[in-house]
Amino acid sequence: MITFHWHTEPLLIGLILLACWLYACGIGPLRSRLAPGQPYPARAAGWFYLGVALAYMTVGSPLDQVGERYLFWAHMLQHVLLIYLVPPFLIAGMPTWLVDSFLQHLPVRKLVRLLTHPAPVFLVFTMGFTIWHMPSVYELALHNKGIHILQHTFFFLSGMAMWWAFISTSKHVPRASYGVQILYVSVLMIGGFPVFAGLCFTSEVLYPTYEYAARLEFMGVGPFDPLSDQRLGGALMKVVSDMFVSLPLMFWSFYQWWKAEGDPRTQKPAPLAGPEPVAR
Repeated sequence: MITFHWHTEPLLIGLILLACWLYACGIGPLRSRLAPGQPYPARAAGWFYLGVALAYMTVGSPLDQVGERYLFWAHMLQHVLLIYLVPPFLIAGMPTWLVDSFLQHLPVRKLVRLLTHPAPVFLVFTMGFTIWHMPSVYELALHNKGIHILQHTFFFLSGMAMWWAFISTSKHVPRASYGVQILYVSVLMIGGFPVFAGLCFTSEVLYPTYEYAARLEFMGVGPFDPLSDQRLGGALMKVVSDMFVSLPLMFWSFYQWWKAEGDPRTQKPAPLAGPEPVAR
């Protein structure tokens, strides 16, 4: 009989508690020093703590054990959550004054601008995402706890960097322009296609761990044979992320761009007309 458990490792629980403690100090006792007169950001705090809870659900719930040992699609669901769901909640939970209190230092601001610039983020994420899904590297991560943690850390941090261009709350390192956002989403969708095609259009199972694992029904899904499991994971990674994240994000950016272009407050005033020429 296969049993599942929730992770309570000291490192995981310690990191979660540390993040919550630092955040609580920043928006609580330190608020009067960082931003005098600012009220308690209750809504932002709700987003942040919800993001932390989702992060623990992603890597600390039985989903982690199932994805690591039995079902490829469950592991891909983890990756989708780490990249597309957890980061926007955390970023939305950071008030402008809290973020900019750290970014007011020029070296820090320059570093964050580099790490969140769409061009290097696209290159690093696309290359990293492809490498992490190569069979030999992927199998190494499944069987080495340290490498597995590194893999999930990469997906989470790259997700934070990608989302920054769309929902940054900072004035020092603001979100990208609407045109750049639309282009950014487009190239990210294209960049993920080779991995999706390799997973879904092949006739062989790429990862031995899932090929020989016990077939399970999880969250009411399955059981599937190994090849169907692999194709479901690829579809989940690509189709769901595009349909429910990338395309809506693209349309929202276009809509906001259209609104900004049509807002008289964003239009440059016409040059003043000179005096009428005097008729002679």
